[in-house]
Amino acid sequence: MTFNAAEKYQSQIPAMQMLVGLGFTPLSQEEALRLRGGRLRNVVLDDVLAEQLMKINRFTYHGREYAFDLEDAHEAMRRLKPTPDRLKGLRGTNQDIYDALILGTTITKTIDGDSKSYSFRYIDWENPENNVFHVTAEFSVERTGSSSTKRCDIVAFVNGIPVLVIENKRPTESLKKADSQLIGYQNEDNIPQLFHFAQLLMSMNRNEARYATVGTPRKFWQTWCDEEDREEDIARIANRPLSEAEKAAIFSGDFAPAQGYFDEMAAEGAREVTAQDRTIHALCRPERLLDIIRRFTVFDSGVRKVARHQQFFGIRRAIETVRQFNPDGSRKGGVIWHTQGSGKSLTMVMLGRALALEPSIENPRILIVTDRDDLDKQIKATFKSCDMEPERATSGANLLDLIRNRTPLVTTIINKFDTALRNSDFADDDPNIFVLVDESHRSQTGRYGGHSQFATKMRRLLPKACYLGFTGTPLLKKEKNTLSTFGRLIHHYKIDEAVADGAVVPLLYEGRLVEQQVSGGVIDKWFEKISEGLTDSQKADLKRKYSRMDALAKTDQAIRAKAFDISEHFRKHWQGTGFKAQLVAPSKAAAVKFKEVLDEIGHVTSEIIISPPDENEGNEEVDRESKDLVRRFWSRMMDRFKTEEEYNRQIIEAFKGSGDPEILIVVSKLLTGFDAPRNTVLYVCKSLKEHNLLQAIARVNRLYEEDGVEKQFGFIIDYEGLLGELDKALTTYSAFEGYDPADLAGSVHDIREEIRRLPQLHDQLWDIFKPVRNKKDMEQFEQLLADEALRQNFYARLKAFSRCLHISLSSDKLYDVFDEAKIDALKRDWKQFSELKRSVQLRYQETVDVREFEPKIQKLLDDHVVAMPAETIIEVVNINDPGALQAIVEETGVSEASRADRIASATRRVISERMEEDPTFYKQFSELLEETIQAYREKRLSERDYLNSVADLASKVARKERNRNVPESIRGNEDAQAFFGILEGQLQTKDGERVPESEVASITLAIIEIIKSHLIVGIWSNDVAQNNLRNAIDDYFFDVLRDEEGIELPVEMLDEIELKIMDLARARFAA
Repeated sequence: MTFNAAEKYQSQIPAMQMLVGLGFTPLSQEEALRLRGGRLRNVVLDDVLAEQLMKINRFTYHGREYAFDLEDAHEAMRRLKPTPDRLKGLRGTNQDIYDALILGTTITKTIDGDSKSYSFRYIDWENPENNVFHVTAEFSVERTGSSSTKRCDIVAFVNGIPVLVIENKRPTESLKKADSQLIGYQNEDNIPQLFHFAQLLMSMNRNEARYATVGTPRKFWQTWCDEEDREEDIARIANRPLSEAEKAAIFSGDFAPAQGYFDEMAAEGAREVTAQDRTIHALCRPERLLDIIRRFTVFDSGVRKVARHQQFFGIRRAIETVRQFNPDGSRKGGVIWHTQGSGKSLTMVMLGRALALEPSIENPRILIVTDRDDLDKQIKATFKSCDMEPERATSGANLLDLIRNRTPLVTTIINKFDTALRNSDFADDDPNIFVLVDESHRSQTGRYGGHSQFATKMRRLLPKACYLGFTGTPLLKKEKNTLSTFGRLIHHYKIDEAVADGAVVPLLYEGRLVEQQVSGGVIDKWFEKISEGLTDSQKADLKRKYSRMDALAKTDQAIRAKAFDISEHFRKHWQGTGFKAQLVAPSKAAAVKFKEVLDEIGHVTSEIIISPPDENEGNEEVDRESKDLVRRFWSRMMDRFKTEEEYNRQIIEAFKGSGDPEILIVVSKLLTGFDAPRNTVLYVCKSLKEHNLLQAIARVNRLYEEDGVEKQFGFIIDYEGLLGELDKALTTYSAFEGYDPADLAGSVHDIREEIRRLPQLHDQLWDIFKPVRNKKDMEQFEQLLADEALRQNFYARLKAFSRCLHISLSSDKLYDVFDEAKIDALKRDWKQFSELKRSVQLRYQETVDVREFEPKIQKLLDDHVVAMPAETIIEVVNINDPGALQAIVEETGVSEASRADRIASATRRVISERMEEDPTFYKQFSELLEETIQAYREKRLSERDYLNSVADLASKVARKERNRNVPESIRGNEDAQAFFGILEGQLQTKDGERVPESEVASITLAIIEIIKSHLIVGIWSNDVAQNNLRNAIDDYFFDVLRDEEGIELPVEMLDEIELKIMDLARARFAA
């Protein structure tokens, strides 16, 4: 026996076996439907839930324990299930159900005339073994406003409530497709009722598995990396023999034929553990699944989020740590280092929640400390959006009051401890105060002078508190020695781990130097490069503006040269792509000057974010002119925005959006704690080092995906030579010399690494066309791409090559790696493949998004290779227009096969679009068309015969020529002919005789009358009205056809026909 590569054998059944091994009871499809009351719209196993609710709930009255009854269980179930008037959309309804599952409800009971409300749980969170766990495969759910169904591969239940939905794929299929399916199922017109209850979603094949929750965009689906599981434990469960009852449930229905295969497989020995097994074991074993749902799920401004693996284990380690005590009675603390962009703020929220739920901690109080006002506001907002309402200390005295009043959740800036203790010796020695310190390396180690004094005062006020530090950057060697401030390193999640997980994008680094002199050939070459894509008059204007350089002081010359380079770099490579950039200036005056030059050039839009000018801020601006420049700028901003807060808010919001500004100029503000996912390029014009440099570059590592545009990398363009040529270990550069090399692994990558991938991607693109004998014959290329799977592979490889070419052409380093002849050859091939793509899209009549190329690739086309229109309009062949069809047949300059392919593709699309309107007719022509195409591919038809055949088929589809006579009574009646197609050949008398066509036509007309008599406005979104219609059709089949006319129809066949009639009615009779 050899393996079977199908999804069922490689993923779906092994997943079922694994879940059963973990403690889930398998249900056959038939049994699962019975437990749902036989209703495909219902997703809860009602009988299981009712029984469990009575089992896990008890109440005590006057010292005696009582059981709840079935009526109480049904009342609790009624409250849990959303009725139409309680629906709040997918996310709102899902959150309401989540809250009910976590908090439970109350049931009023009366004993001896005394009525009281008692807590009532849906799930026993504290004792997982008290719950029951079931799993079933091929779980069909009826769609909203439809009798058609969607089938989920695997659904698992806790106490009959569906909490886990899994989509399986074969190993060769991308999980992106599985993710997209599960996301699509959540749509309002699909099966949202299942996702009102679902808590965890998983997509998997044997080699990979991802997880998310309801409402998670595809880019945030995560892989799990477990820190506790042992391979031998997973192998034991994966190879656990199934009982006969388990086999009977799993290998039922559609899976029955697979039992022999798996029995033989088990007989031949143990199977290997797969990535799918590891993820199921990690996330789905009952106690872990309940823990993730309860403690590691938050709703962030209504958006549901589930912990990533580093958050889960970081918090687990933190809870284990704080359960231990120091000799002085305080709890042990420590530092959590999770690299920036990996969800540190939400980790703090989840830790706060875990502390609140920890049974060993009595009345925990949480104090969140930051060292900057904007971070304090951000942390408070994050907690608040996750339904944890912190009090924000407005002053030192207010902070003291909040601590004295035992406020459970407080946020503050560290310097408030100074004023809090100025006139007070108060100290709170409660060991159940937890101080969560954000960016702890800054506020605790004394690196910045005064902060360490504040830390000392914080510990004077809260001597027994448990201190937990959070940092997004690695600890410097000297800071590792000061871990004693907190305790120990509790958990780390390094930069290279986050990149490998896809939690952040990798960063590409380019050191870039600009010429500041106006004379000589070097400057001309540089100028020619940066002005590529401009007209002659635009180039002349740019050069005129640049030539003012001579009159400037040296520092202003440097700013001007860099501003020109930045302006043109962004214009050429990033403008119009949806991505944005940040420019880090060395001072506030420099920031204003950068903006003045960028505005003068006029090619990019920019804004500045700085703090207000302050006489005491270290005399950063040394000369009076610079100070006046900054003050004038600030006055303009205050005239425009009125307050500093509004100035910050409006500009930051605009930068996060899709419009202007394209570049945000900063000095030190917004280099930490600022997330703008579009932010992709960081222009560094300031000397930064250590934490400051790492925090700055992390501004561009956030994930971003929108409208098919996906961020692959963040780009660091360094004008200060901070990391030189990046050709040595990072720690050899002064900017990073204080770190251990292992802690910086994967921080930044030389852009030349990406450039060197070009030949490989170029070869992979050409590999597709190895079967083409004559590389100058474009027709051979196009015919090879008739196969849709091959075509999609071509598009994917062209996209990868295009992206790499775009990155390479944006960098000065391209010419360090390849000579001009090689670069020209790559660009020439890229142009040809781009034109081939357009040609095959036209030939095979593909629907082309107006964003056919990603915006940055479109820029590549326009600037470097050849000007092409921003949109490709593919003229779709209209097969309903005989003249247009004939024009394609007679078109010259294109091969007959190409014309035939265009007509065939257009016909196929029409058939697909209209299939629901008349399934019998269109299915017949779909089969004829595929047979014709196959005959040509196998050389059984010449090009001319192929063209004539598909043109003839297209005409017949357009004219709805049925190739047969229909009964007189329905001739010319399109509706009746469509319904007739469903019934024809299906009906027979009690004697086994086929019902004559004329009689079938009469039955058809009667059914149409029933449909029309039940049509009301909005019927297809009205369940009750649809049920009434289906019942009427059902009555007609039984009461009239069977009982009165003696026409037999088996019940299972009747169900199928009724479903087809309902679907066809929906397609043909909009109401």
